[in-house]
Amino acid sequence: MKRKGWVIGWMVAGVLLQAAEPIVPIPRSVSYDPDKAALGEKLFADPILSKDRTVACISCHDVFSSGADGKKISTGIRNLQGTMNAPTVFNAAFNFVQFWNGRAKTLSEQALGPIHNPVEMGLPLSEAARRLQSHPEYAKAFAALTGRATLTPDDIAVMIAEYEKTLITPNAKFDRYLRGEIRLSPLEAKGYTLFKTLGCVSCHNGVNIGGNSFQKMGAIIAIPYDARTSDRYALTKRPIDKNVYKVPTLRNIARTAPYFHDGSAATLSEAIARMSYHNLGMTLTPAEIRALVAFLQTLNGELPSKTARR
Repeated sequence: MKRKGWVIGWMVAGVLLQAAEPIVPIPRSVSYDPDKAALGEKLFADPILSKDRTVACISCHDVFSSGADGKKISTGIRNLQGTMNAPTVFNAAFNFVQFWNGRAKTLSEQALGPIHNPVEMGLPLSEAARRLQSHPEYAKAFAALTGRATLTPDDIAVMIAEYEKTLITPNAKFDRYLRGEIRLSPLEAKGYTLFKTLGCVSCHNGVNIGGNSFQKMGAIIAIPYDARTSDRYALTKRPIDKNVYKVPTLRNIARTAPYFHDGSAATLSEAIARMSYHNLGMTLTPAEIRALVAFLQTLNGELPSKTARR
């Protein structure tokens, strides 16, 4: 009875959200400091911030394709394997918190996490600051922007975060549809109607079509719990937070396989089938899945470019 109530609740929420447009177009531009962003872009691609100088932020967040790395689980220094799938960095500025479990409240807070994580870049933050301070070009660039002779880990975070603000992907086909510039194909329109009426939109809405709430994976039909994953329980220690994660953005979702926090869904069709089963309690038909895939493919936006940032 409780499971049936949740399903009905989500479907009602979907119908209500259908009445008012639940998705907002990505803005075509955002405000940022171009000088700080330029320095942040250089740091983002420089392996100087990893212990053995082999891994950079861009190693797991390829800004020339998907903003992610296309791997089930990312690889850090010395080929160490993490436990979580790398989320796309694109449009991260629109997320209400960062990381799968929301342990960072801002982009700046997030930027330092991978640098000192022992299985990612493995470099103590104090050492990261010393390395950059001893690098004549970086020391000069930081001094010009901070007005101080000595740089700090927070300065590094600020520059990288400023760059990440620029990694937005506007003008997706669906954004243009929302602005009244074009129409969706019949299959795409069918997929969007299903997206709303099935209740997917209850969690995936707003400008980032997700990234604005925490939800339980397996809310209707439970999934096994893996203590190695960094879910909300890892932070709160409340049993109710097991398998609870930040809802991922669906922006550019057709480009960011594999899916889920553990990269366990290889294709978009598989991800849709599993989510509808575990979180809606439904088994969708192949035709319904094809329509949903067609809709989700309209969320591919324009990739960030240096030209657009100038």
